[in-house]
Formats: sequence, structure tokens, C-alpha cells
Amino acid sequence: MRQLVADMTETMNAANGAGLAAIQVGVPVRLFIVDGHVAGGAEDAPPKVFIDPEIVEISEESQTGDEGCLSFPDIFVPVKRGMRARVRARDLDGNVFEAEGDGLFARALQHETDHLNGRLLIDQVGPVKRELIKRKLRKDAQAEKEEKEEREEAAARAAAAGKRSAG
Repeated sequence: MRQLVADMTETMNAANGAGLAAIQVGVPVRLFIVDGHVAGGAEDAPPKVFIDPEIVEISEESQTGDEGCLSFPDIFVPVKRGMRARVRARDLDGNVFEAEGDGLFARALQHETDHLNGRLLIDQVGPVKRELIKRKLRKDAQAEKEEKEEREEAAARAAAAGKRSAG
């Protein structure tokens, strides 16, 4: 678990994320992390680890804000969430604790719990917006594939040119 959390922390930090669920990196366990600073710690605080989390309370007062997700890079959609949330979970040592947050921390707690419950960011939008997001993802994937093919072709040409000049 500690190695998983270390790997997830590296992934989250590299993507400048506020949180990350284990399922997002292909590990089917009920675990997520939230950036330590987002969770109320110092700028360089380690991430807060939530194992087997359950939301205990979400305030009736809500906030709506643009929300992104590391699973959908460069896509942000307005999502209505509770202004405050309280979660009960276990830490890496197996100790049960509760964490309560508001604003971005509350949003992260709710967002990451959604991942563990099989709910994605695109599930928060209507069918038209969902289709636009899927189209953008397909377009981005196609562009990435074409760029990779171009790099491979350029490398093959360079290798062939090197063999000709060496021979």
C-alpha cells in the first residue's frame, strides 16, 4: 500500500492534480489520496491517504465550480457539490479517522469518492456535453497517435541515413 501511495503521489504531482483514486491508475482498491496542501496542510505537506473511505456527511449548502479530472486531461465542467464534506476512512497504519473539509478539499473528497463508486466526471454532465467530451478525447487520442507515428518515421529515416553514411 505504501508503494502504491508513493506511486500515486508521483503521478498526481506530475499532473498537478488535487487528488487521485487508485482505480485511476488501474489498481482496484478503495483508496484515494488528496494533495496535502488541498487537505489543509502546509504547501509541501504529504498527501492525505483515505483507505476504504465513506462519506459521512455532505452539507446542504452547495458550491458549483469548474472541475477537472486527471482521467480527462484539459477538460473542465461545472459540477455542483456540497460546500462541506466529512469522510471516515483508514490511514496507512489501519487507524480509523474522520476528515472534514470545505471548498476545494470538500470537492476533492466527493470527486475521489465518486471514482471509487464508479462515477466519472462525464457522468456529471448531460448527454450533449458528454458527447462533446468523448469527441474531444477521440480527437486528442488520434492526434497523439499521429504524432507518435511521425516521430517513429523520423527516427527510422534518421537511422537509415546513419547506416548509409556509415557504410
